[in-house]
Amino acid sequence: MRSEKIKFPNAAGIQLSARLEMPVDRHPHAYAIFAHCFTCSSSLIAVRQISRALNLKGIAVLRFDFTGLGGSEGDFADSNFTTNISDLVAAADWLTENHLAPSLLVGHSLGGAAVLCAAHQLPSVVAVATIGAPFEVDHIKGLLKNGLEEIMAKGEATVNIGGRDFKIKQQFLDDLVANKVAEKIGQLGKALLILHSPQDTTVNIDEAAKIYHAARHPKSFVSLDGADHLLSDKTDSHYAGEVIAGWSGRYVKPVDSKEEQALRSSHSVAVRLGTEGFTTEVMVRRHSLTADEPESIGGNDFGPNPYELVSAGLGACTAMTIQMYARRKKWPVEVVRVHLDHRKDYEKDMMAVSSKGEPKQKVDHFDRVIEFEGDLSEEQVRRLLEIADRCPVHRTLHGEVVVNTELG
Repeated sequence: MRSEKIKFPNAAGIQLSARLEMPVDRHPHAYAIFAHCFTCSSSLIAVRQISRALNLKGIAVLRFDFTGLGGSEGDFADSNFTTNISDLVAAADWLTENHLAPSLLVGHSLGGAAVLCAAHQLPSVVAVATIGAPFEVDHIKGLLKNGLEEIMAKGEATVNIGGRDFKIKQQFLDDLVANKVAEKIGQLGKALLILHSPQDTTVNIDEAAKIYHAARHPKSFVSLDGADHLLSDKTDSHYAGEVIAGWSGRYVKPVDSKEEQALRSSHSVAVRLGTEGFTTEVMVRRHSLTADEPESIGGNDFGPNPYELVSAGLGACTAMTIQMYARRKKWPVEVVRVHLDHRKDYEKDMMAVSSKGEPKQKVDHFDRVIEFEGDLSEEQVRRLLEIADRCPVHRTLHGEVVVNTELG
C-alpha cells in the first residue's frame, strides 16, 4: 500500500510524522484519521490493514505518530493523554487545510479513548470507531504497575511496555486521572462503533460494555473473538478493517470537491500492490475488491487470484448476454448459473499435432458449465448455449488482444 509521507506541527510546534494513505485511484470521497495504541506507532499491522480496507471504500486515511513516538519529534516523557488529543486536532487541521476535513475517526486502545474526546472538537466528524479502548483512561495505569511506586516516589520512572523502555512522569498519571472520558462518551453525538476481543488481556472487554452503555444511539458493538489486543494476526486486523469500512458507509457520505477530482485516475480500473505478500487493492470506478493468491504460494487468500477474476468476468458476461437475449425473445429464463474453472494443460497441448502436422501452441482452458431455470424447450436451450459463445468477453479471449503499457 503506497502512501505519502508528510509532517505537520502540533499545537506546541513539534513536527509530527504521518502518512496519508490514498485510495488506489487517488480519488477519495472522504477522509479518516487513525489514532494508534499507547506506545505503538502508525506502522502497526492493524493500522495498515484497516487503512487498506478504508481505502477500498474510497476513504483516505491519515495515520500519524503521536509526540515522541515513531518518526515524530518531541519527548514521549513530556506527552500525556491531553497532548494526544491535541495531536489529533492538529492532524484534523492539516487535513482541513490541505484536503478535506475528516469525517471518520478510528482509534486503537488508548487511541480509541483519545478519538472519543477529540471528536467533540471536530464538527466535521460524523462517525467514530474504537478498537480495544478503555472506558476510563486511568485504566492504562495497569500497564505501569511495576513502575508506579517509583513514579510516585521520584516523580518519574523507566517502564518496560511491550518490550520497549519508556520514561513516564508523574504528570502523565495526573493527566490520566484528570481526563474523564466517560463524560465525553454520553455527549458524543456521533455514530459509534465499538470493537473489542473477549480474549483481550490488556484492556478487558468489560471496558467495551461500559462504553456501549454510556453512549447514545446510533451505537454498535462487534466482538473480535479470538484476537489479541494488538490484532497482531493479519486475519483479525483484516476482519476489523472490513467491519469498520462497511459500517462507515452508512454514515460517511461522499464529498466530491474540485481539489479531489484533480487526483482522479483517468483509467476505469486501478490496481495497487505494496511490498508485502500479494494482497492487491482493485478499484473499478466507485467499486472495490481485493485480489490475492492462496496461502500455499505466499498469499493471504483475502480475495480471488487474477485468473479467477478473469473467469468471473467471463461468467458474468456469459450470464448477462444469455439473459439479454432471452428477455428480447421473451423466453422464460428465470435464472442463469455459470460455473467456471481455469486450467493449464501445456504438456498435452504441446504433444498434440495440428491438421498441418505442426505442434500446437500452449492453450489456456476455461471449463464452463451453464445451468438454466425456466420452462425452456430443447431448441431454446441449444440456442442459448450458442449465444453464450457470443458474449463480448468470450470473443475477447478468442480474439487478438493488445496490451499497451507505458510508464505512469
